[in-house]
Amino acid sequence: MTPVPGPLRLTRADADDSVRIELHGDFDYQDAGALLVVVAQVLAEPRIPGDLHVDCEDVASVDSSGLSVLLMVRRLTDAAGVRLHLDHRPLTLDRMLEITGTLSHLTGQDSRKRPASSMGEGQPAGSEECMLLRSGGPATTT
Repeated sequence: MTPVPGPLRLTRADADDSVRIELHGDFDYQDAGALLVVVAQVLAEPRIPGDLHVDCEDVASVDSSGLSVLLMVRRLTDAAGVRLHLDHRPLTLDRMLEITGTLSHLTGQDSRKRPASSMGEGQPAGSEECMLLRSGGPATTT
């Protein structure tokens, strides 16, 4: 299914010890705050779930406001003792999380720990990290 751009719509589904909130549309400045409102409502209920799943499969686009809301959601779920899961993340969201250094914080995954098959053949394991470190300025030798 290809996500369709447009105003963000949220769908909530409750299970025994979890809540799933599906995002549909653009997770951006205009509508990203809606997720925060729904999460706050979930965490204010008498029976707090053990897991909160935010399903991102139908997210058409995401901007810095969406990222900011995800960080606030993480703060709220941590304070409530609820495990946050960002399910079915589109590549654009994963890329934003990697670039901003928030992937591990929001998902528990370390972007540097990739399977060996994802690295170029014959490329030493640490060379990608070295190239990233040098991209910001002139290379120095010690």
